[in-house]
Amino acid sequence: MATIEGEITRVAGSLIQAKNMTGVQMYEVCRVGSEELIGEVIALEGDVCSIQVYEETAGIRPTEKVIATGGALSVELGPGLISQIYDGIERPLPSLKELSGDFITRGIVASPLDRTKKWSFTPRLSVGDNVTGGDILGTVPETTLVEHRIMVPPRTSGKVVEIVPAGDYTIEDVIAVVETDKGRQDLTMMQKWPVRVPRPIKENIPAIVPLFTGQRIFDTFFPMSKGGTGAIPGGFGTGKTVMQHQLAQWADTQVVVYVGCGERGNEMTEVLERFPELEDPRSGEPLMKRTVLIANTSNMPVAAREASIYTGITLAEYFRDMGYDVSIMADSTSRWAEALREISGRLEEMPGEEGYPAYLASRIAEFYERAGRVKTLGSDERYGSVSVVGAVSPPGGDFSEPVTQNTLRVVKVFWALSKDLASRRHFPAIDWLTSYSLYQETLEEWYKDNLGADWRDLRIEAMSLLQKEKELKEIVQLVGPDALPEIERVVLEAARIIREDYLMQHAYHPVDSYCSLDKAKRMLGIIMQTHQKMRAASESGASIADILKLGVYENISRLKIIDPEKIDATCDELSKEIDEQFATLIG
Repeated sequence: MATIEGEITRVAGSLIQAKNMTGVQMYEVCRVGSEELIGEVIALEGDVCSIQVYEETAGIRPTEKVIATGGALSVELGPGLISQIYDGIERPLPSLKELSGDFITRGIVASPLDRTKKWSFTPRLSVGDNVTGGDILGTVPETTLVEHRIMVPPRTSGKVVEIVPAGDYTIEDVIAVVETDKGRQDLTMMQKWPVRVPRPIKENIPAIVPLFTGQRIFDTFFPMSKGGTGAIPGGFGTGKTVMQHQLAQWADTQVVVYVGCGERGNEMTEVLERFPELEDPRSGEPLMKRTVLIANTSNMPVAAREASIYTGITLAEYFRDMGYDVSIMADSTSRWAEALREISGRLEEMPGEEGYPAYLASRIAEFYERAGRVKTLGSDERYGSVSVVGAVSPPGGDFSEPVTQNTLRVVKVFWALSKDLASRRHFPAIDWLTSYSLYQETLEEWYKDNLGADWRDLRIEAMSLLQKEKELKEIVQLVGPDALPEIERVVLEAARIIREDYLMQHAYHPVDSYCSLDKAKRMLGIIMQTHQKMRAASESGASIADILKLGVYENISRLKIIDPEKIDATCDELSKEIDEQFATLIG
Protein backbone atom coordinates (compact mmCIF):
# COMPACT_ATOMS: atom_id res chain seq x y z
CA MET A 1 0.00 0.00 0.00
CA ALA A 2 1.40 3.38 -1.02
CA THR A 3 2.30 5.87 1.70
CA ILE A 4 -0.07 8.85 1.86
CA GLU A 5 1.87 12.12 1.95
CA GLY A 6 0.11 15.47 2.22
CA GLU A 7 0.96 19.14 2.67
CA ILE A 8 0.18 21.44 5.58
CA THR A 9 -2.21 24.26 4.67
CA ARG A 10 -3.09 25.72 8.08
CA VAL A 11 -1.65 25.77 11.61
CA ALA A 12 -3.86 26.77 14.55
CA GLY A 13 -2.11 25.90 17.79
CA SER A 14 -2.13 22.13 18.21
CA LEU A 15 -4.46 21.74 15.19
CA ILE A 16 -2.94 21.17 11.76
CA GLN A 17 -4.84 21.01 8.47
CA ALA A 18 -3.33 19.20 5.49
CA LYS A 19 -4.41 18.63 1.86
CA ASN A 20 -3.78 15.76 -0.59
CA MET A 21 -4.70 13.25 2.16
CA THR A 22 -7.20 11.14 0.19
CA GLY A 23 -7.42 7.64 1.68
CA VAL A 24 -6.41 8.58 5.22
CA GLN A 25 -8.61 7.16 8.04
CA MET A 26 -10.19 8.80 11.07
CA TYR A 27 -7.93 8.54 14.13
CA GLU A 28 -4.98 7.47 11.97
CA VAL A 29 -1.59 8.55 13.32
CA CYS A 30 0.40 10.95 11.14
CA ARG A 31 3.93 12.37 11.26
CA VAL A 32 3.77 16.14 10.93
CA GLY A 33 6.42 18.51 9.60
CA SER A 34 10.17 18.11 9.21
CA GLU A 35 10.51 17.01 12.84
CA GLU A 36 7.85 14.32 12.32
CA LEU A 37 5.72 15.30 15.29
CA ILE A 38 3.08 12.77 16.36
CA GLY A 39 -0.51 13.67 15.42
CA GLU A 40 -3.90 12.01 15.02
CA VAL A 41 -6.57 12.61 12.37
CA ILE A 42 -9.74 13.96 14.01
CA ALA A 43 -11.72 15.34 11.01
CA LEU A 44 -11.98 14.60 7.29
CA GLU A 45 -13.45 16.72 4.49
CA GLY A 46 -12.63 15.70 0.94
CA ASP A 47 -8.88 15.39 0.62
CA VAL A 48 -8.34 17.78 3.56
CA CYS A 49 -7.88 16.36 7.05
CA SER A 50 -7.53 17.99 10.47
CA ILE A 51 -4.83 16.58 12.73
CA GLN A 52 -4.42 17.18 16.45
CA VAL A 53 -0.71 17.20 17.24
CA TYR A 54 0.46 15.83 20.58
CA GLU A 55 3.53 18.07 20.73
CA GLU A 56 4.34 21.77 20.58
CA THR A 57 3.68 23.10 17.05
CA ALA A 58 5.57 26.41 17.23
CA GLY A 59 7.63 26.85 14.05
CA ILE A 60 5.58 24.46 11.92
CA ARG A 61 4.76 26.18 8.60
CA PRO A 62 2.32 25.61 5.73
CA THR A 63 3.78 23.60 2.82
CA GLU A 64 5.61 21.24 5.19
CA LYS A 65 4.79 17.56 4.67
CA VAL A 66 2.47 15.23 6.57
CA ILE A 67 2.95 11.46 6.34
CA ALA A 68 0.18 9.01 7.29
CA THR A 69 1.45 5.94 9.15
CA GLY A 70 -1.50 3.68 8.29
CA GLY A 71 -2.24 2.79 11.92
CA ALA A 72 -4.37 4.13 14.77
CA LEU A 73 -2.95 5.60 17.97
CA SER A 74 -2.00 2.43 19.85
CA VAL A 75 -0.22 1.40 23.03
CA GLU A 76 2.30 -1.37 23.52
CA LEU A 77 1.25 -3.97 26.07
CA GLY A 78 3.66 -6.39 27.69
CA PRO A 79 6.17 -6.87 30.54
CA GLY A 80 7.70 -3.58 31.65
CA LEU A 81 4.52 -1.54 32.13
CA ILE A 82 4.45 -1.80 35.92
CA SER A 83 6.45 0.91 37.78
CA GLN A 84 6.85 2.89 34.55
CA ILE A 85 6.02 6.60 34.14
CA TYR A 86 4.57 7.56 30.76
CA ASP A 87 3.32 10.72 29.11
CA GLY A 88 -0.15 10.86 27.50
CA ILE A 89 0.85 8.88 24.38
CA GLU A 90 2.84 6.19 26.22
CA ARG A 91 6.31 7.64 25.81
CA PRO A 92 8.40 6.65 28.88
CA LEU A 93 9.45 9.86 30.61
CA PRO A 94 12.66 8.42 32.19
CA SER A 95 13.84 7.34 28.71
CA LEU A 96 12.97 10.75 27.24
CA LYS A 97 15.01 12.42 29.96
CA GLU A 98 18.01 10.26 29.10
CA LEU A 99 17.67 11.19 25.44
CA SER A 100 16.98 14.93 25.74
CA GLY A 101 17.67 16.07 29.31
CA ASP A 102 15.18 17.81 31.60
CA PHE A 103 13.24 19.36 28.69
CA ILE A 104 11.64 17.02 26.15
CA THR A 105 12.79 17.66 22.59
CA ARG A 106 10.07 17.80 19.93
CA GLY A 107 9.69 14.75 17.73
CA ILE A 108 11.65 12.54 20.09
CA VAL A 109 10.65 8.88 20.09
CA ALA A 110 11.30 6.21 22.73
CA SER A 111 9.96 2.67 22.92
CA PRO A 112 7.30 2.30 25.62
CA LEU A 113 8.72 -1.14 26.49
CA ASP A 114 12.41 -2.02 26.82
CA ARG A 115 13.43 -4.08 23.75
CA THR A 116 16.71 -5.29 25.26
CA LYS A 117 15.67 -6.43 28.75
CA LYS A 118 15.19 -10.17 29.14
CA TRP A 119 12.26 -11.54 31.12
CA SER A 120 11.98 -14.93 32.78
CA PHE A 121 9.20 -16.69 30.85
CA THR A 122 7.53 -19.88 32.09
CA PRO A 123 5.21 -21.55 29.56
CA ARG A 124 1.79 -22.86 30.59
CA LEU A 125 0.86 -24.52 27.29
CA SER A 126 2.37 -27.30 25.21
CA VAL A 127 2.71 -28.09 21.51
CA GLY A 128 -0.60 -29.43 20.21
CA ASP A 129 -2.81 -27.41 22.56
CA ASN A 130 -5.73 -25.59 20.98
CA VAL A 131 -5.81 -21.91 21.96
CA THR A 132 -8.17 -19.00 21.55
CA GLY A 133 -7.85 -15.27 22.19
CA GLY A 134 -7.14 -14.52 25.85
CA ASP A 135 -5.56 -17.90 26.71
CA ILE A 136 -2.46 -17.61 28.87
CA LEU A 137 0.68 -18.78 27.04
CA GLY A 138 2.88 -18.39 30.09
CA THR A 139 3.87 -16.09 32.93
CA VAL A 140 6.57 -13.55 33.72
CA PRO A 141 7.29 -12.33 37.30
CA GLU A 142 7.24 -8.64 36.36
CA THR A 143 7.48 -7.47 39.98
CA THR A 144 7.14 -9.18 43.35
CA LEU A 145 3.49 -8.04 43.40
CA VAL A 146 2.39 -8.60 39.78
CA GLU A 147 2.68 -11.81 37.77
CA HIS A 148 2.47 -10.76 34.13
CA ARG A 149 0.36 -13.26 32.22
CA ILE A 150 1.33 -13.44 28.55
CA MET A 151 -1.93 -13.84 26.62
CA VAL A 152 -2.86 -14.95 23.11
CA PRO A 153 -4.02 -11.79 21.24
CA PRO A 154 -7.84 -11.41 21.28
CA ARG A 155 -8.46 -12.19 17.61
CA THR A 156 -6.11 -15.18 17.36
CA SER A 157 -7.10 -18.85 17.64
CA GLY A 158 -5.64 -22.15 16.46
CA LYS A 159 -3.21 -24.87 17.51
CA VAL A 160 0.17 -24.35 19.19
CA VAL A 161 2.85 -25.80 16.89
CA GLU A 162 5.86 -24.32 18.67
CA ILE A 163 6.47 -22.93 22.16
CA VAL A 164 9.78 -22.05 23.80
CA PRO A 165 11.01 -23.74 26.99
CA ALA A 166 11.28 -21.82 30.26
CA GLY A 167 14.02 -19.22 30.01
CA ASP A 168 14.91 -15.57 29.52
CA TYR A 169 13.55 -13.75 26.46
CA THR A 170 13.02 -10.21 25.23
CA ILE A 171 9.54 -8.93 24.43
CA GLU A 172 10.27 -9.22 20.69
CA ASP A 173 11.46 -12.83 20.77
CA VAL A 174 8.99 -15.34 19.32
CA ILE A 175 7.79 -17.44 22.24
CA ALA A 176 5.10 -19.45 20.42
CA VAL A 177 3.82 -20.21 16.94
CA VAL A 178 0.10 -20.83 16.39
CA GLU A 179 -1.38 -22.52 13.30
CA THR A 180 -4.47 -20.46 12.42
CA ASP A 181 -6.97 -20.56 9.53
CA LYS A 182 -4.83 -17.95 7.78
CA GLY A 183 -1.50 -19.69 8.32
CA ARG A 184 1.16 -19.64 10.97
CA GLN A 185 1.28 -16.70 13.39
CA ASP A 186 4.29 -15.82 15.53
CA LEU A 187 3.48 -14.69 19.06
CA THR A 188 5.73 -12.55 21.26
CA MET A 189 5.34 -11.23 24.78
CA MET A 190 4.13 -7.88 23.40
CA GLN A 191 0.78 -6.82 21.94
CA LYS A 192 -0.38 -3.53 20.39
CA TRP A 193 -3.89 -2.20 20.86
CA PRO A 194 -5.63 0.98 19.57
CA VAL A 195 -6.51 3.12 22.57
CA ARG A 196 -9.97 4.18 21.37
CA VAL A 197 -11.20 0.60 20.93
CA PRO A 198 -12.36 -1.27 24.08
CA ARG A 199 -10.69 -4.66 24.50
CA PRO A 200 -13.16 -7.54 23.96
CA ILE A 201 -14.60 -9.63 26.80
CA LYS A 202 -16.75 -12.76 27.17
CA GLU A 203 -19.49 -11.20 29.25
CA ASN A 204 -20.21 -8.53 31.86
CA ILE A 205 -20.69 -9.71 35.45
CA PRO A 206 -22.99 -7.95 37.97
CA ALA A 207 -21.10 -5.61 40.28
CA ILE A 208 -21.94 -7.29 43.61
CA VAL A 209 -18.56 -7.17 45.40
CA PRO A 210 -17.57 -3.92 47.15
CA LEU A 211 -14.34 -2.11 46.41
CA PHE A 212 -12.82 -1.55 49.85
CA THR A 213 -11.13 1.83 50.04
CA GLY A 214 -10.09 1.97 53.70
CA GLN A 215 -11.84 5.35 53.94
CA ARG A 216 -14.66 5.16 56.49
CA ILE A 217 -17.01 7.66 54.85
CA PHE A 218 -16.82 5.80 51.53
CA ASP A 219 -17.05 2.24 52.82
CA THR A 220 -19.83 3.05 55.30
CA PHE A 221 -22.18 5.42 53.53
CA PHE A 222 -21.21 5.60 49.84
CA PRO A 223 -19.64 2.28 48.81
CA MET A 224 -18.41 1.51 45.32
CA SER A 225 -18.32 -1.94 43.74
CA LYS A 226 -15.41 -3.57 41.96
CA GLY A 227 -15.88 -2.63 38.34
CA GLY A 228 -17.83 0.46 39.36
CA THR A 229 -17.59 4.13 38.42
CA GLY A 230 -17.27 7.09 40.74
CA ALA A 231 -16.63 10.82 40.56
CA ILE A 232 -15.04 13.19 43.09
CA PRO A 233 -16.01 16.75 42.16
CA GLY A 234 -14.81 19.66 44.23
CA GLY A 235 -13.38 23.15 44.08
CA PHE A 236 -9.76 24.14 44.56
CA GLY A 237 -8.29 23.04 47.90
CA THR A 238 -11.03 20.60 48.86
CA GLY A 239 -8.77 17.54 48.64
CA LYS A 240 -9.52 15.79 45.32
CA THR A 241 -5.92 14.79 44.68
CA VAL A 242 -5.31 13.58 48.23
CA MET A 243 -8.45 11.42 48.05
CA GLN A 244 -7.27 9.90 44.78
CA HIS A 245 -3.88 9.19 46.36
CA GLN A 246 -5.69 7.45 49.22
CA LEU A 247 -7.81 5.39 46.85
CA ALA A 248 -4.77 4.43 44.76
CA GLN A 249 -2.88 3.36 47.88
CA TRP A 250 -5.57 1.56 49.85
CA ALA A 251 -8.27 0.28 47.45
CA ASP A 252 -8.16 -3.52 47.30
CA THR A 253 -7.10 -3.87 43.67
CA GLN A 254 -4.01 -5.65 42.40
CA VAL A 255 -3.01 -3.01 39.82
CA VAL A 256 -3.34 0.80 39.89
CA VAL A 257 -3.25 3.08 36.85
CA TYR A 258 -2.92 6.75 37.87
CA VAL A 259 -3.54 9.33 35.14
CA GLY A 260 -2.48 12.90 35.93
CA CYS A 261 -4.42 14.63 33.17
CA GLY A 262 -3.76 18.35 32.92
CA GLU A 263 -3.05 18.84 36.61
CA ARG A 264 -0.43 21.27 37.88
CA GLY A 265 3.16 20.11 37.68
CA ASN A 266 3.73 20.34 41.43
CA GLU A 267 0.79 18.00 42.12
CA MET A 268 2.12 15.43 39.67
CA THR A 269 5.58 15.84 41.20
CA GLU A 270 4.09 14.97 44.58
CA VAL A 271 2.63 11.78 43.08
CA LEU A 272 5.96 10.85 41.47
CA GLU A 273 7.84 11.48 44.72
CA ARG A 274 5.29 9.97 47.09
CA PHE A 275 4.25 6.78 45.29
CA PRO A 276 7.73 5.18 45.27
CA GLU A 277 7.89 5.75 49.04
CA LEU A 278 4.40 4.44 49.79
CA GLU A 279 4.09 0.94 51.15
CA ASP A 280 1.59 -1.52 49.76
CA PRO A 281 -0.66 -2.32 52.77
CA ARG A 282 -1.04 -6.02 51.96
CA SER A 283 2.55 -6.94 51.11
CA GLY A 284 4.77 -4.27 52.66
CA GLU A 285 6.42 -3.74 49.24
CA PRO A 286 6.64 -0.31 47.52
CA LEU A 287 3.30 0.68 45.97
CA MET A 288 5.03 1.40 42.64
CA LYS A 289 5.48 -2.35 42.16
CA ARG A 290 1.81 -2.56 41.17
CA THR A 291 1.33 0.94 39.70
CA VAL A 292 1.54 2.55 36.26
CA LEU A 293 1.74 6.36 36.19
CA ILE A 294 0.71 8.55 33.27
CA ALA A 295 1.91 12.12 33.74
CA ASN A 296 0.37 14.72 31.46
CA THR A 297 0.64 18.03 33.28
CA SER A 298 -1.02 21.34 32.41
CA ASN A 299 2.13 22.74 30.76
CA MET A 300 2.35 19.81 28.33
CA PRO A 301 0.68 20.02 24.89
CA VAL A 302 -3.08 20.25 25.37
CA ALA A 303 -4.01 17.61 22.78
CA ALA A 304 -2.11 14.89 24.65
CA ARG A 305 -4.54 15.29 27.57
CA GLU A 306 -7.26 13.80 25.42
CA ALA A 307 -5.10 10.80 24.54
CA SER A 308 -3.90 10.21 28.12
CA ILE A 309 -7.36 9.16 29.34
CA TYR A 310 -7.67 6.53 26.61
CA THR A 311 -4.09 5.34 27.15
CA GLY A 312 -4.81 4.82 30.84
CA ILE A 313 -8.07 2.91 30.38
CA THR A 314 -6.49 0.64 27.72
CA LEU A 315 -3.65 -0.29 30.08
CA ALA A 316 -6.24 -1.00 32.79
CA GLU A 317 -8.24 -3.26 30.44
CA TYR A 318 -5.07 -5.20 29.56
CA PHE A 319 -4.39 -6.08 33.21
CA ARG A 320 -8.10 -6.81 33.69
CA ASP A 321 -7.87 -9.38 30.90
CA MET A 322 -5.18 -11.19 32.91
CA GLY A 323 -7.75 -11.67 35.68
CA TYR A 324 -6.75 -8.76 37.93
CA ASP A 325 -8.89 -6.19 39.70
CA VAL A 326 -7.64 -2.83 38.43
CA SER A 327 -8.40 0.71 39.58
CA ILE A 328 -7.79 3.75 37.40
CA MET A 329 -7.61 7.24 38.88
CA ALA A 330 -8.19 10.08 36.40
CA ASP A 331 -7.14 13.46 37.82
CA SER A 332 -8.83 15.42 36.42
CA THR A 333 -11.43 14.83 33.72
CA SER A 334 -12.24 18.56 33.72
CA ARG A 335 -8.82 19.29 32.21
CA TRP A 336 -9.48 16.60 29.62
CA ALA A 337 -12.82 18.26 28.78
CA GLU A 338 -11.05 21.62 28.46
CA ALA A 339 -8.72 20.05 25.91
CA LEU A 340 -11.78 18.83 23.96
CA ARG A 341 -13.20 22.36 24.08
CA GLU A 342 -9.99 23.93 22.83
CA ILE A 343 -9.61 21.51 19.93
CA SER A 344 -13.32 21.82 19.06
CA GLY A 345 -12.94 25.60 18.91
CA ARG A 346 -10.02 25.31 16.51
CA LEU A 347 -12.09 22.96 14.35
CA GLU A 348 -14.73 25.75 14.29
CA GLU A 349 -17.43 23.35 15.48
CA MET A 350 -20.72 24.66 16.82
CA PRO A 351 -20.17 25.10 20.57
CA GLY A 352 -22.51 23.63 23.16
CA GLU A 353 -23.05 24.73 26.76
CA GLU A 354 -20.22 26.94 28.12
CA GLY A 355 -18.29 26.42 24.88
CA TYR A 356 -17.83 22.68 25.31
CA PRO A 357 -18.44 20.58 22.17
CA ALA A 358 -21.90 19.09 21.69
CA TYR A 359 -20.42 15.58 21.96
CA LEU A 360 -18.96 16.16 25.46
CA ALA A 361 -21.58 13.91 27.12
CA SER A 362 -20.97 11.00 24.73
CA ARG A 363 -17.16 11.24 25.15
CA ILE A 364 -17.47 11.17 28.94
CA ALA A 365 -19.86 8.21 28.71
CA GLU A 366 -17.49 6.33 26.35
CA PHE A 367 -14.71 6.62 28.92
CA TYR A 368 -16.67 5.53 32.01
CA GLU A 369 -18.49 2.74 30.16
CA ARG A 370 -15.17 0.93 29.73
CA ALA A 371 -15.28 0.17 33.47
CA GLY A 372 -16.89 -3.06 34.65
CA ARG A 373 -16.49 -6.49 36.18
CA VAL A 374 -16.16 -9.10 33.45
CA LYS A 375 -15.53 -12.70 32.50
CA THR A 376 -12.41 -12.40 30.37
CA LEU A 377 -11.58 -14.04 27.05
CA GLY A 378 -9.86 -17.41 27.21
CA SER A 379 -10.59 -21.12 27.69
CA ASP A 380 -10.22 -21.00 31.46
CA GLU A 381 -12.73 -19.20 33.69
CA ARG A 382 -11.15 -15.91 34.64
CA TYR A 383 -12.66 -12.75 36.10
CA GLY A 384 -11.31 -9.23 36.24
CA SER A 385 -12.53 -5.71 36.84
CA VAL A 386 -11.73 -2.09 36.01
CA SER A 387 -12.94 0.45 38.58
CA VAL A 388 -12.82 4.08 37.42
CA VAL A 389 -12.64 7.09 39.74
CA GLY A 390 -12.53 10.47 38.04
CA ALA A 391 -11.80 13.75 39.78
CA VAL A 392 -13.77 16.72 38.45
CA SER A 393 -12.62 20.31 38.98
CA PRO A 394 -15.68 22.54 38.43
CA PRO A 395 -14.77 26.25 38.22
CA GLY A 396 -15.65 27.92 41.50
CA GLY A 397 -16.96 24.61 42.86
CA ASP A 398 -20.11 24.96 40.75
CA PHE A 399 -21.57 21.45 40.39
CA SER A 400 -24.11 22.66 37.81
CA GLU A 401 -21.44 23.13 35.12
CA PRO A 402 -21.50 20.75 32.10
CA VAL A 403 -18.58 18.42 32.94
CA THR A 404 -19.88 17.64 36.44
CA GLN A 405 -23.47 17.22 35.28
CA ASN A 406 -22.59 14.97 32.34
CA THR A 407 -20.33 12.90 34.60
CA LEU A 408 -23.09 12.44 37.16
CA ARG A 409 -25.40 11.07 34.47
CA VAL A 410 -22.95 8.22 33.86
CA VAL A 411 -21.26 7.35 37.18
CA LYS A 412 -23.02 5.54 40.01
CA VAL A 413 -21.08 6.99 42.95
CA PHE A 414 -20.97 10.71 43.68
CA TRP A 415 -18.46 11.75 46.35
CA ALA A 416 -19.13 15.48 46.64
CA LEU A 417 -16.35 17.57 48.19
CA SER A 418 -17.44 20.55 50.25
CA LYS A 419 -15.52 23.83 50.40
CA ASP A 420 -17.21 24.58 53.72
CA LEU A 421 -15.98 21.34 55.30
CA ALA A 422 -12.47 21.88 53.91
CA SER A 423 -12.34 25.41 55.35
CA ARG A 424 -13.29 23.93 58.75
CA ARG A 425 -10.39 21.45 58.36
CA HIS A 426 -12.75 18.49 58.20
CA PHE A 427 -11.01 15.94 55.98
CA PRO A 428 -11.91 14.04 53.93
CA ALA A 429 -14.25 16.93 53.06
CA ILE A 430 -16.98 14.67 51.63
CA ASP A 431 -20.45 16.18 52.05
CA TRP A 432 -22.50 13.29 53.49
CA LEU A 433 -25.79 15.04 52.71
CA THR A 434 -25.04 15.62 49.03
CA SER A 435 -23.11 12.47 48.12
CA TYR A 436 -24.77 9.22 47.07
CA SER A 437 -24.07 5.67 45.90
CA LEU A 438 -26.31 3.68 43.57
CA TYR A 439 -24.47 0.47 44.49
CA GLN A 440 -25.92 0.40 48.01
CA GLU A 441 -28.75 -2.00 47.21
CA THR A 442 -26.74 -4.37 45.02
CA LEU A 443 -24.04 -4.65 47.72
CA GLU A 444 -26.52 -5.14 50.58
CA GLU A 445 -26.45 -8.94 50.30
CA TRP A 446 -22.66 -9.02 50.46
CA TYR A 447 -22.61 -6.85 53.59
CA LYS A 448 -25.29 -8.99 55.21
CA ASP A 449 -23.33 -12.21 54.55
CA ASN A 450 -19.91 -10.84 55.54
CA LEU A 451 -20.58 -8.15 58.17
CA GLY A 452 -23.93 -9.23 59.58
CA ALA A 453 -27.43 -7.78 59.33
CA ASP A 454 -26.69 -5.20 62.03
CA TRP A 455 -24.25 -3.31 59.73
CA ARG A 456 -27.15 -1.93 57.71
CA ASP A 457 -28.95 -0.81 60.89
CA LEU A 458 -25.83 0.93 62.21
CA ARG A 459 -25.32 2.76 58.94
CA ILE A 460 -28.94 3.90 58.65
CA GLU A 461 -29.04 5.05 62.28
CA ALA A 462 -25.80 7.04 61.90
CA MET A 463 -26.98 8.73 58.69
CA SER A 464 -30.35 9.61 60.25
CA LEU A 465 -28.50 11.34 63.11
CA LEU A 466 -26.43 13.37 60.64
CA GLN A 467 -29.57 14.38 58.73
CA LYS A 468 -31.37 15.29 61.96
CA GLU A 469 -28.37 17.38 62.99
CA LYS A 470 -28.71 19.43 59.79
CA GLU A 471 -32.35 20.22 60.61
CA LEU A 472 -31.56 21.10 64.23
CA LYS A 473 -28.66 23.37 63.27
CA GLU A 474 -31.04 25.53 61.28
CA ILE A 475 -33.16 25.97 64.43
CA VAL A 476 -30.05 26.63 66.55
CA GLN A 477 -29.02 29.44 64.21
CA LEU A 478 -32.37 31.12 64.84
CA VAL A 479 -32.97 30.59 68.57
CA GLY A 480 -29.70 29.20 69.99
CA PRO A 481 -28.91 25.75 71.43
CA ASP A 482 -30.43 26.46 74.88
CA ALA A 483 -33.91 26.62 73.33
CA LEU A 484 -33.71 23.00 72.21
CA PRO A 485 -35.12 20.18 74.34
CA GLU A 486 -32.45 18.09 76.09
CA ILE A 487 -33.17 15.05 73.89
CA GLU A 488 -32.45 17.07 70.74
CA ARG A 489 -29.21 18.40 72.22
CA VAL A 490 -28.25 14.75 72.68
CA VAL A 491 -28.77 14.28 68.93
CA LEU A 492 -26.43 17.21 68.21
CA GLU A 493 -23.71 15.77 70.46
CA ALA A 494 -24.05 12.24 69.03
CA ALA A 495 -23.82 13.63 65.48
CA ARG A 496 -20.72 15.62 66.47
CA ILE A 497 -19.08 12.40 67.69
CA ILE A 498 -19.86 10.70 64.36
CA ARG A 499 -18.43 13.64 62.42
CA GLU A 500 -15.27 14.18 64.43
CA ASP A 501 -14.44 10.69 65.67
CA TYR A 502 -15.64 8.58 62.75
CA LEU A 503 -15.94 10.52 59.49
CA MET A 504 -12.77 12.59 59.94
CA GLN A 505 -9.75 10.53 58.88
CA HIS A 506 -6.09 11.52 58.80
CA ALA A 507 -4.62 10.69 55.38
CA TYR A 508 -1.02 10.82 56.61
CA HIS A 509 -1.41 9.05 59.98
CA PRO A 510 0.31 5.62 60.01
CA VAL A 511 -2.77 3.93 61.54
CA ASP A 512 -5.75 6.15 60.68
CA SER A 513 -4.89 6.45 56.97
CA TYR A 514 -6.53 3.05 56.43
CA CYS A 515 -9.50 1.59 58.30
CA SER A 516 -10.75 -1.95 57.64
CA LEU A 517 -14.47 -2.68 57.51
CA ASP A 518 -14.25 -4.77 60.68
CA LYS A 519 -12.65 -1.88 62.56
CA ALA A 520 -15.16 0.59 61.09
CA LYS A 521 -18.05 -1.59 62.28
CA ARG A 522 -16.66 -1.83 65.81
CA MET A 523 -16.10 1.93 65.96
CA LEU A 524 -19.57 2.74 64.67
CA GLY A 525 -21.08 0.17 67.06
CA ILE A 526 -19.42 1.89 70.04
CA ILE A 527 -20.64 5.32 68.89
CA MET A 528 -24.22 4.08 68.42
CA GLN A 529 -24.10 2.38 71.84
CA THR A 530 -22.99 5.70 73.34
CA HIS A 531 -25.85 7.53 71.61
CA GLN A 532 -28.41 5.06 72.99
CA LYS A 533 -27.00 5.49 76.50
CA MET A 534 -26.99 9.28 76.13
CA ARG A 535 -30.61 9.15 75.04
CA ALA A 536 -31.60 6.84 77.92
CA ALA A 537 -29.81 9.10 80.42
CA SER A 538 -31.56 12.17 79.05
CA GLU A 539 -34.96 10.47 79.23
CA SER A 540 -34.27 9.48 82.85
CA GLY A 541 -33.72 13.14 83.75
CA ALA A 542 -29.96 13.64 83.42
CA SER A 543 -28.91 17.01 82.01
CA ILE A 544 -26.78 17.31 78.88
CA ALA A 545 -24.04 18.90 81.01
CA ASP A 546 -23.90 15.83 83.27
CA ILE A 547 -23.90 13.49 80.26
CA LEU A 548 -20.95 15.32 78.67
CA LYS A 549 -18.93 15.22 81.92
CA LEU A 550 -18.42 11.48 81.59
CA GLY A 551 -14.90 10.39 80.62
CA VAL A 552 -15.73 7.92 77.82
CA TYR A 553 -15.70 10.46 74.99
CA GLU A 554 -11.93 10.87 74.93
CA ASN A 555 -11.48 7.12 74.61
CA ILE A 556 -14.02 7.05 71.76
CA SER A 557 -12.06 9.75 69.93
CA ARG A 558 -8.89 7.64 70.25
CA LEU A 559 -10.41 4.55 68.60
CA LYS A 560 -9.37 5.70 65.10
CA ILE A 561 -5.67 5.49 66.01
CA ILE A 562 -5.88 2.12 67.77
CA ASP A 563 -4.00 -0.66 65.99
CA PRO A 564 -6.47 -2.89 64.05
CA GLU A 565 -5.19 -5.98 65.86
CA LYS A 566 -6.12 -4.43 69.23
CA ILE A 567 -9.45 -2.91 68.20
CA ASP A 568 -11.66 -5.82 69.36
CA ALA A 569 -10.15 -5.94 72.85
CA THR A 570 -10.21 -2.12 73.11
CA CYS A 571 -13.85 -1.90 72.01
CA ASP A 572 -14.94 -4.69 74.39
CA GLU A 573 -13.30 -2.85 77.28
CA LEU A 574 -14.72 0.50 76.20
CA SER A 575 -18.22 -0.97 75.86
CA LYS A 576 -18.11 -2.09 79.50
CA GLU A 577 -16.79 1.33 80.53
CA ILE A 578 -19.69 3.04 78.71
CA ASP A 579 -22.23 0.81 80.48
CA GLU A 580 -20.64 1.46 83.88
CA GLN A 581 -20.34 5.24 83.52
CA PHE A 582 -23.87 5.75 82.19
CA ALA A 583 -25.24 3.48 84.93
CA THR A 584 -24.35 6.24 87.39
CA LEU A 585 -26.68 8.62 85.50
CA ILE A 586 -29.49 6.24 84.61
CA GLY A 587 -29.51 4.63 88.05
